[in-house]
Amino acid sequence: MIRVAAVGDIHLGPDSAGTLRPAFDTLGECADVLLLAGDLTRHGTREEAQVVAAEVGGLPVPVVAVLGNHDYQSDLQDVVTRELTEAGVHVLEGDGVVLTLQGIKVGVAGTKGFCGGFAGRSGAEFGEPEMKAFIRYTRACADRLGRSLHELRAEDTALRIALMHFSPVPDTLAGEPLEIYPFLGSYLLAEAVDEAGADLAVHGHAHLGTEHGMTVGGVRVRNVAMPVIDRAFAVYHLSPNGSGPA
Repeated sequence: MIRVAAVGDIHLGPDSAGTLRPAFDTLGECADVLLLAGDLTRHGTREEAQVVAAEVGGLPVPVVAVLGNHDYQSDLQDVVTRELTEAGVHVLEGDGVVLTLQGIKVGVAGTKGFCGGFAGRSGAEFGEPEMKAFIRYTRACADRLGRSLHELRAEDTALRIALMHFSPVPDTLAGEPLEIYPFLGSYLLAEAVDEAGADLAVHGHAHLGTEHGMTVGGVRVRNVAMPVIDRAFAVYHLSPNGSGPA
């Protein structure tokens, strides 16, 4: 049984340095890996990224992350990524990483993802070039996620996890205003997960949402935004024999 700890939307800044480290230091007792589902900083500055790096560097378990929209705010996403990478974090964007946990090969594919909406209420690549570019970006994120999951399958991973910031399903948005659903995620992400196959999909972004959801294809989805799980991290149990996350 693999124990997956996950949290997103921690929004750290200089005044919150050290607040999560005591909880993260206990991960070796209850988890095998920590997933960070984006919005790790408030405005995506180097200083904020250094706070995050100090919070998660040298933990007793491997750390895998994607960035969120807040981490892009200052157009320094490459700097944020570099600070985290230097602290030993696997930062993903359209790629994946294979970890050996308790002797089991576990693959994590990651993307920030983007907006667009869900079946019956979604944007399309039609009309103005700005609208076409908007949806094409979402589709590109989803396509890269799908390719990464396929590549992880080819590496004979026993378990595969899709890590995102934006939501792949509307289920985990319940509690958010319906008017903003199109800006909280896209069905294209779920299609990529279902087509490639995964044992768990994790995202953040929707602070007023709901923890549990599922794709049309039956992949379990968890919204791990800190305001939703209301703790430093949630832990899910995955088994290579096919039983779902507890």
